[in-house]
This record gives sequence, C-alpha cells and structure tokens, in this order.
Amino acid sequence: MVLDFVDRIAAPLIVTFHTVLEQPSDNQRRIVDHLVRRASRIMVMSLLSRDRLVAQHHAPREIVEVIEHGAPDRPFGREDAFKAARGLGTRPVLTTFGLLGPGKGLETVIQALPEILRAFPSVLYRIVGATHPNLIASEGERYRNELKELAQSTGVSHAIEWEDQFLDTTELLDQLEACDIYLTPYPNLQQSTSGTLSYAVALGKAVISTPYIHARELLGGSVGILVEPKSAPAIAQAVCSLLNDPARLATQKRRAYDRGRLTIWPRFADAVSHMIERSVAQPLCAESVREPSFDAVRRMSDSTGMLQHAIGAVPDRRHGYCLDDNVRALMLVNVAAGISINERIKLATIYAAFIQHAWNEDIGAFRNFMRFDREWCEERGSEDSNGRAIWALARTAIDNPNAELRQWATRLYDTVLGHSQALDSPRTLAFVTLGAAAMVAQRPGHEPSRAAVIRGAEILAHLLERSRRPDWIWFEAVAAYDNPRLPQALIAAGQALQRQDWLALGQESLAWICQRQTAPGGHFRPIGSEGFGLPYDQLPFDQQPLEAQAVLDACAAAYRVDGAELWHMHGMAAWRWFFGANDRGVVLADPDSGLCRDGINPRGANLNCGAESILAFHLSYHSMLALIRGQTQDSGKRVDHTEQGGSRPVVYS
Repeated sequence: MVLDFVDRIAAPLIVTFHTVLEQPSDNQRRIVDHLVRRASRIMVMSLLSRDRLVAQHHAPREIVEVIEHGAPDRPFGREDAFKAARGLGTRPVLTTFGLLGPGKGLETVIQALPEILRAFPSVLYRIVGATHPNLIASEGERYRNELKELAQSTGVSHAIEWEDQFLDTTELLDQLEACDIYLTPYPNLQQSTSGTLSYAVALGKAVISTPYIHARELLGGSVGILVEPKSAPAIAQAVCSLLNDPARLATQKRRAYDRGRLTIWPRFADAVSHMIERSVAQPLCAESVREPSFDAVRRMSDSTGMLQHAIGAVPDRRHGYCLDDNVRALMLVNVAAGISINERIKLATIYAAFIQHAWNEDIGAFRNFMRFDREWCEERGSEDSNGRAIWALARTAIDNPNAELRQWATRLYDTVLGHSQALDSPRTLAFVTLGAAAMVAQRPGHEPSRAAVIRGAEILAHLLERSRRPDWIWFEAVAAYDNPRLPQALIAAGQALQRQDWLALGQESLAWICQRQTAPGGHFRPIGSEGFGLPYDQLPFDQQPLEAQAVLDACAAAYRVDGAELWHMHGMAAWRWFFGANDRGVVLADPDSGLCRDGINPRGANLNCGAESILAFHLSYHSMLALIRGQTQDSGKRVDHTEQGGSRPVVYS
C-alpha cells in the first residue's frame, strides 16, 4: 500500500528511514529499493544508515541527508531539584526509560547491581516506561515479571524503582532529569536510532551504553562510555568508575550536554527546513520564446540519419537509429527557417533516405530499428512508426522548400498510404489521419487521402463514444503516450472535410486530456510513462518532452479553429514545462545549445539528451510560434519575431 501510494505522489517526496538493516529480507530490500527510487530526498539519523542506503540500495549519496534525532532543550545540571521533587534525596540514580521489551537488555543491568551496591549501597535504579503494547498483546507482563523475579533472586529488589506507565513528554523529561547516569544496555547492535538516547544526551546525563549504531555515533569523542553487550561486569565497572570520581562524572555530564546542543529541536527543525527547501521546486524564471540552436540536432545526426539515444549530450551509438526519430527530424527541417536553405536540403535528404530505405516493399510496411552498422533489426516496424512515417511524408510533400524533395515525398506517400488500411491502433490512426488531412487540404481531389481521413476519424469517433463515461471523455479505458494526437486528428479531419461533429469531439476530448494533465498549481503535468495503460488512472512519472510537444501541437490546431483562450493557456503551460514550470522545478531545454533533457523522474531531470527529446523541444517551438501568432492576429497584440528564423526572442503578453 505504501509503494502504491508513493507511486502517485507528484510533489517532491522526502522519505525518512528510522532504521536501515544490515541484512534485510528479500521483501524488505524490495520495499526499500522502491522507496529509494521514488525519493527526491532521503533523511536518515545516522551516518551508517546513509552508507548502507548508498551501498546496498543504490541511493545517490547527494540525496541522502543525515539529520540526527531531535531532542529537548532544557537547562543543565538540575538533578538535585528533580530528585528532591521525587523524594530521592541525594541517592545516586541510574535510569533506563522507554517501552519495555526483551530488546532493552535490562536483565544485564539487574545482574550488575549486586556489585554496584556493594560499593554504593544507596544507588537506585529506576526503570521508567510501560511494557510495549505488542508484548502485552502477545504475552502480557511476562517479561516485566521475569525481570522482577531476577531482581528478587539476586537480592536487589530494594534498589529498583518501577515506573510502570506511559508518560507524556513533560513528565518523562522530568523523570529523566532526576538521574545521574543513563543506561542503554541494548543487546541489538544494529539499532540505528534511539530517541531515548538522544534525550538523555541533550539533558546532560552521563551515559553508559552498548555500542549499537546510534550510540557509537552520538557518544563518540568521549561523550559517553561504551561497554560490551550482555556484560554485567562491564556495566558494573563503568558505573562504579563514575560514582568513584565525582569530577569525572560531572565532566561526562557536561560533555553530553554540549553534544546535545547539536540535536535540540530548534537545530533539528532548521536542518529539516533546509532539506525541504532543497527539495521543492524553485520559482520559475520567465522564459521568452527563442528559436533553439540547431547544434543539438546536428550533433545527433550523421550520414545515415539521426541517432536515437545519448549519454548526457553525447550520441550513444550502441542503440543505432529508428524510423520514428528520423521522420520527426524530417518534419523539423521542413520548417526550420533558422538554418540555411542548403543545410535544410542536405539534412532533409539524409532523413528522407533513411525513410526510403526503411520501406520494405515486399511486405508493404516500414522497418523501424536499425543498428549502427546499418543492419535492420526487423522486417516490420511498429504500427505507430508506420503511421508517423505517413504523416511525415505528407508534411514533407507540403512543407519542404525543395521541389524535388516534395515530389519524392508525394510519390512515396501515394505508394504507402494504401497499406495503412491494415493499421488500426488509435494513435497510428491519428498519425495517418493527420497526414491524410494535410494532403486533402493540399490535394482536395485525392480520394485515397479522403478515404484515409474518413476511416481514421470514424474509428476514433466510435472509440470515443464507446469508451466515454461521465468522468472519462477518452478513446480508451487507459491513457498512454502522445495522447493529444487523438483529438488533434479529429480536429484536423473535421477541418479537412467540414465535419462539425468531428471538430466538436476533438475539442471536447482535447479539453479533457489537457485538464487531466494540469496540476493543481496550474503547471503542466503529463501522464507519466510508468502509468501508461493503467485503467482510468495515471501516474506522474516519468514525464517526457514528447507529451509537452503533443499538447502544444494539438492546442495550436484547436486555436486555429476557434481562437479560444483555453488552448493558449494549456499550450503555454506545456511550453513553460520545458523551462522549470514542472513538478521538480528543473529546466529541461536550453535554447542556446538546442539540447533538451530526456524528461523528469522523481529525483529531477533525466540528464540524457536523446533525439526524441531534442526534436520534441524544437518542434514545440514551432507550435508555440503558431499559438502566439494566432493569438496576436486575433487580439491585435504586437509580436516581435523574425519571420525567417532569426535569433531574436518572441515577446508575448
């Protein structure tokens, strides 16, 4: 249940681990690993816990913060007054407090009392705290009774005072102030946090403890005395050495008190506050709309095409190429006015050659994935890659500045369009419909394109009406990737064939998915890839640039239809997502280099800059321009931009 819960948290998640086990079970390891992957920041209370999370659970060291257990802030040296209030006189008082259970090791102290009492007959050992409720439920007071029987058999019952109740904080601290030496004889040396130990140190008590994790760290530097576990002689010797030397006892108390100043609640609160400040999204800096540098596209391209992936900003040749990225790259150079016409034609020819080579005429389908050695990994690519290729060919036939490339695209489009009749996944239909609708606008009498538009729009409209519920205006029972393309296709089909019903369905479903991807704070929150395919549900991570581009494209298309401010608002939110208006406050895109990070995960930005992300950013810029120009034309606002792709920013109101 906890893991299911944290998977749905979009806000920065801070996880506090009370204990990090040295040898967790397989299930414990699975749960901790999952929490570590989701956490933006992790808080632990010991250095060893941090080191274990890093070594055993692969937590990035930079997100793990050690903030020691907090403790109260009270004046030093008030033992006499609090002893008097309890009628304890001047007796030396030893104390252990906390919920009782076998893990406390109290029997070891009781076994040490005979030797202590021989040297100091007036010593009183106070055991403060109720029995642990889980122990009460399973065996009642058996453990406490066994301790009392041990005290009776060793003849020390008269020197033990039992405070058998659960105390509120003030009473607990008052009781603790009435002691001279605090004992934590825990036999389990893996305990990484003890609130009772933190309290005792902060109140200035001389502490004798076994060397469990928290004690080793808190009592280091002679702040306390560490003794071997389950050793009554060691405890007796440590207690007697302090009581025999009042000056040493006073020094130990002062050392503890001084060390405790580092852990008092105000210091704890400051540390936690600073941790939270480092975890939350920072205020967004306004970002003008500047055409991204084409350098990032160049560095991901070679004579074969555009490489898929990168490690950081360096192309990763191991994964080769894919049709999807090359069709997107071709669509970009069709409209990228910020580079020379010669470079546009050169790059367009490279991407076009990749698409042409991807066409497998023997089976009537495009291949998708190619290794770096130019060998295809398959004979048939995914339906989506085939649909995107048809869309890109249509756009190239219309948008490319070179007549020969436009003719090439038209011929190949006409060749492959008929094979799309076998494609029926919703997004593939949307891609084909977008391409065919563009062709209908360019070639009104082209019947294969009209038929493809009708087929795609009718199926999408049918899916929408079949799947809709009062709270779910969508084409399927799930939401996945590139979601706005489905309503965008209906809008394009409605415009191409003058079908108001398709336009209305496209606008309605686009408004719904845009609202679904808007966080309560108003920023864009795309459906995360981890949640693709969840019935009537979604998860916030990982967020990918492709989703922002799809929103911008679809909103620009909708804005051209009705000029509604709604589309401008959602489009602007998607654009700003690239520049920090997101759940982690991270900037993904850099106009100066043209690079774009691969998305947002629970810890922040994915630092890799793959082809899909770079192209999504560059194509988003052109959709953003369309939105701004459309709004300006409608409202009469002035826009400062360079029509031929200069570097001056677009200024929008």
